[in-house]
Amino acid sequence: MPIAKALREIERGCAEIIDRERIETLLRNYYEKGERYKVKLGLDPTAPDLHLGHTVILQKLAAFQQHGATVQLLIGDFTAMIGDPTGKSETRKVLDRETVLENAKTYQEQAFKILDPDKTELLFNSSWLDALGSAGLIQLTTQFNVARMLERDDFEKRYKSGQSIAISEFLYPLLQGYDSVAMECDIELGGTDQKFNLLMGRHLQRAYNVGKEQAVLMMPILEGLDGVQKMSKSLGNYIGISEPAKEIYAKMLSISDELMWRYYELLSSRSLDEIAEMKRQVAAGELHPKKAKEMLALEITARFHDETAAREAKEAFDSLFKQKEIPEDIPEVVIEAGTWICKALVDAGLEPSNSQARRDIKQGAVRIDREKVSDDQLKLEPGEYILQVGKRKFARARVE
Repeated sequence: MPIAKALREIERGCAEIIDRERIETLLRNYYEKGERYKVKLGLDPTAPDLHLGHTVILQKLAAFQQHGATVQLLIGDFTAMIGDPTGKSETRKVLDRETVLENAKTYQEQAFKILDPDKTELLFNSSWLDALGSAGLIQLTTQFNVARMLERDDFEKRYKSGQSIAISEFLYPLLQGYDSVAMECDIELGGTDQKFNLLMGRHLQRAYNVGKEQAVLMMPILEGLDGVQKMSKSLGNYIGISEPAKEIYAKMLSISDELMWRYYELLSSRSLDEIAEMKRQVAAGELHPKKAKEMLALEITARFHDETAAREAKEAFDSLFKQKEIPEDIPEVVIEAGTWICKALVDAGLEPSNSQARRDIKQGAVRIDREKVSDDQLKLEPGEYILQVGKRKFARARVE
């Protein structure tokens, strides 16, 4: 049954769904009556570049588009000048309109690498929030009280610790909720950290008699390359979607076998049945995990570049390892930037002690990316390196 199959794909990887019955009804109306429906995603363009963690929700939107949805991609050019207070311990810096619009242009270009432009409406919330006016804004503030606002976890913590909360920050969730009123959306997507704001949309659609209450679908936060902490540029464990094809491909191959399946679930366009079959083949020894990882790396690289660039990235990567005779399965280690080379070799399990590492460096037995190391006081800068001691001891180091 197409509805059951569509619902299974839509629920895939979700952290929480509020009003699943409404989503099922919307799918049924599409498949039985041809009625399309609206799915909203709001983006505050506070930074110009996206990484794979940001694309988890974009992938979900693409899945909705395959099952009758018109995606409403909302650029929060008005609300970005306030700043989303979610998860923040202090008031955010206000962005000027020029920066917001420049970032929005980049967001749009990157989002359309995943979304179907013909099934996407690009909206800016200044279109209705500018027109709301003072009277409309005051009316909006009457729809929610301060006590309820302070129940929000981050506001509560800041209030109890005596940290400043600007009045504008109280306005942010109200304005995000009002977006859902103006857009008359049927479903809104967001991360798990957005639950309060997403529920505000349901509340205000009811208060303003829109005639519907949006369902809410929340996606989890994607783990970074280390498989532990969330993907973040500041943590250095990210894959930027505007990075060169060779970088994306190589970083994808650096993830663990366990994390690979998480990425397949949240990022791949392959169906759940296809992924389940691949997992079965790997478990049965019919498919090598590295081959499965290569397939995922090719898919993700091609998505943000093209298939030719992805193939060339694979050929370059394979050639590099073949020429340098570096084993495919080598241990990986995360090292802090500025770490002394001798300590890095010990941390990577390549040397038993700092003194032995120093002796091997002086004897010319230590290499970084196949280049001989002569400085036994070398400090490692951020980046990814292949560490080598002798002819047979290797480790891949990610220096953050």
